[in-house]
Amino acid sequence: MNNICIVGGCGHVGIPLGLALASRGFDVALIDTNASAVEKVNSGILPFKEEGAEEILKAHLGKTLIATTDMQVVGKQDVVIFVTGTPVDEHHNPKINDVLNVISAYLHLMRKEQLVILRSTIFPGTTEVIANLLEKHFGVANLAYCPERIVQGKGIDEIFTLPQIIASITEDAFCEASAIFSKVSPKVIRLQPKEAELAKLITNTWRYLEFAAANAFYMMVENDGLDFYTIFNAMKDDYPRAKHFPGAGLAAGPCLFKDTMQLSVFYRNQFFLGQSAMLVNEGLPNFLVDQLEKKMGPLKGKRIAILGMTFKANNDDTRESLSFKIKKLLEFEMAEVLVNDPYLTTDSLDYVLERAEGVIIGTPHDEYKGLKIKVPFVDCWGIYPTQAGASDCADK
Repeated sequence: MNNICIVGGCGHVGIPLGLALASRGFDVALIDTNASAVEKVNSGILPFKEEGAEEILKAHLGKTLIATTDMQVVGKQDVVIFVTGTPVDEHHNPKINDVLNVISAYLHLMRKEQLVILRSTIFPGTTEVIANLLEKHFGVANLAYCPERIVQGKGIDEIFTLPQIIASITEDAFCEASAIFSKVSPKVIRLQPKEAELAKLITNTWRYLEFAAANAFYMMVENDGLDFYTIFNAMKDDYPRAKHFPGAGLAAGPCLFKDTMQLSVFYRNQFFLGQSAMLVNEGLPNFLVDQLEKKMGPLKGKRIAILGMTFKANNDDTRESLSFKIKKLLEFEMAEVLVNDPYLTTDSLDYVLERAEGVIIGTPHDEYKGLKIKVPFVDCWGIYPTQAGASDCADK
């Protein structure tokens, strides 16, 4: 099982996996419809920021790794990995057909003896639906579901250090998938398909709930005119039960909101905790704009800067970033919006700060730490946190 292709291989899920496998001696073909991304990879350039990926790409490109737009390559491989996840529609319902349509487009090129691996987040029950699709076409379903659980931008390191969950339709599929991932992961954990699908969704939803709790407390405290991070720092100072309490921040990106909504649909829209978390996290941009307006008065005609447009710090990924929602809200208030992000093509930081009459921190990039902002600003991330005070009482 040495020849592997990854369909959707030049994306945020495919590239880390492809590089990890190539570095362990597998011959990997990254298949992608994005010709620009394919060209970049074949030129030794990553289409996005990924720690540790550049060295592996340069070491294995043209040897154990290629990128291509040619679908026909699928038929030559021992293993076909699909990284297409389940998106949600405008009503927050999972679009399972998007996954099925991708696999159906490749069926005529595939062989029944190939191992098929589903890699990205999928709605519970999708693995069985795809197994039925393969059985109708080939008479067998040599299928495994091996969800990725990596953090954006650190995928290479986490593939090598985190346990890999593997679920399968057949025993052979489990053994074959386990043999592959045992080469890159320190540990393999076996689940049934629906268990593995739920494990991925619950993991992301838990993170979303954590952020929602922090954001709810942040808005509660700041709305009363107090500083959230004064309380936050005091709570966490040498207090073990608050060790994992997260700070506030814009909970965005391609997975957390989407997966919470999928879990809600799975529970027939009875997952009220998840729906409440969505209202909190999606409402934070409105709160930040309102807070700035409290400090500045009406924003109409005023120059407001958003610092950071990516969905997470020190990265170039803008997918589902709530900074863009802030921008729309400011424009609706008829403010003149200035934006800066050191990882994107935007106006320079000096240019933006020289002209801004107010500032909202959209992303807590390292480049923003230590700035002396001289105009009213709103910082939900605590880039400029206050410190809990020490006692002034002398020892008696």
